[in-house]
Amino acid sequence: MHDLTGFQRDCLYVIAGHGPLKGLAIKDELDEYYGAEINHGRLYPNLDELVEKGLVNKGVIDDRTNSYELTQRGKRELSARREWEDDMLADFGNL
Repeated sequence: MHDLTGFQRDCLYVIAGHGPLKGLAIKDELDEYYGAEINHGRLYPNLDELVEKGLVNKGVIDDRTNSYELTQRGKRELSARREWEDDMLADFGNL
């Protein structure tokens, strides 16, 4: 996870929260979160990189539509990231 961009981590969170998802559904969630339209030229290369890293499985729904789902490794990595975030923010409420 340390070598992922923030955008790629956001993709993982969206997939984890709603997956498996079509690429356009991931785009819609990210559009809403970022408050701006995410273009296909940004989304799909990042999803492909997550597939190459073994964090996401890419399935085929039909000739034009793919689905994306976290792999077991992706789930473990995302869980470890959440634990790290929780540790880093443990004293946040005490500020």
